[in-house]
Amino acid sequence: MANTSDQKIPLLPNPLAPEVFAAKAAGFFLLNGNIVITLESARPEYSEGPTLNRVVVGRVLMPVQGAQNLVVALNDFLAKHSLDPSSAIKSGATSN
Repeated sequence: MANTSDQKIPLLPNPLAPEVFAAKAAGFFLLNGNIVITLESARPEYSEGPTLNRVVVGRVLMPVQGAQNLVVALNDFLAKHSLDPSSAIKSGATSN
């Protein structure tokens, strides 16, 4: 079987693919060589007056290599838009 990383595999567009808005990554977990990223967002609840709750809105499960590639690509994208994480850390940003 050929290694798929050696081949250019076309990306097929899917206009029906689900889209999730997440305000934060609630946490990360290493499970059997995969990284699990739990995503969260704030949601209002009104049954006993207005309160705000943190709600899990999704999970992303990626092999370690895919997660590493995501980090590199996201860092590159942010740097190209003057939003790189090293600048944010110097300005006082923290993880969660």
